[in-house]
Amino acid sequence: MSIAPAPLTDLRRGERTVEASVSAVSWAAVIAGAFVAAAVTLVLLALGSGFGLASISPWSNAGVSATTFTVLAGIWLIIVQWLSSAVGGYITGRLRIKWTGTHTHEVFFRDTAHGFLTWALATVMGAALIATAASSAVGTGVKASSTVAAAHGAADTGTAMGRAYDVDGLFRSVTPDATGTGPAAHLEATRILAMRAVNGDVAAADNAYLVQLVSVHTGLGQADAQKRVDDTIAQEKANEVKAKQIGDAARKSAAAFSIFAAISMLIGAFVACAAAAYGGQLRDEHP
Repeated sequence: MSIAPAPLTDLRRGERTVEASVSAVSWAAVIAGAFVAAAVTLVLLALGSGFGLASISPWSNAGVSATTFTVLAGIWLIIVQWLSSAVGGYITGRLRIKWTGTHTHEVFFRDTAHGFLTWALATVMGAALIATAASSAVGTGVKASSTVAAAHGAADTGTAMGRAYDVDGLFRSVTPDATGTGPAAHLEATRILAMRAVNGDVAAADNAYLVQLVSVHTGLGQADAQKRVDDTIAQEKANEVKAKQIGDAARKSAAAFSIFAAISMLIGAFVACAAAAYGGQLRDEHP
């Protein structure tokens, strides 16, 4: 036995209306459009990945630069969102149920809302897939890192290096004649340079000791040994500056890529709304 919906009173005009028993949201159409949008996104991302891998190269002075690659990737993200949202929104608009006795303005709003829901659902689905893949990759990386650290006994490289440096200083001889040759001298010099990276520069005592090690190991005079030590330290500093520049360029590229991604998603939301409205209009014109 069905119960008729209770009449509602419109206080503005004193009219009695009946509340619709059917939801204004056609979830079947929204879900269908979202799946279509997600599928188109995957296809276009795979295509873009192929183009991207073809445009870069591990060789010097070959392939596009990092800045160019970031810009192209951002433009491709906008194209992906544009096409996938348009197809998904249009499918939603054409598949939604026809609303009879509804004002055209309300129909337009509902169609745009359906397009927005389609875009939102497709975006959440894509984010869930990306999060799952990223979680799996991070988990694999953590396991691999743990295995390597356990195999080499390097759970805390910085602390271990600092401890070895302190031990070197504890047993450092006044003249490095006895320990100035062989692999031990190379390892000790490596630890001194590693501590320079931590402290910012080589201490005066360490610098003098390095000069003695180089002089004993190579047979160079004090002046030539000092020049070699200074050149090595300068090269180490130059390498650090270059590494920081590369890291800063990567940071800027990542920031630009994030901005492009956000802009592309906003464009996708707008396109999905417009496509759903257009698809719904065609749906009503051609029942």
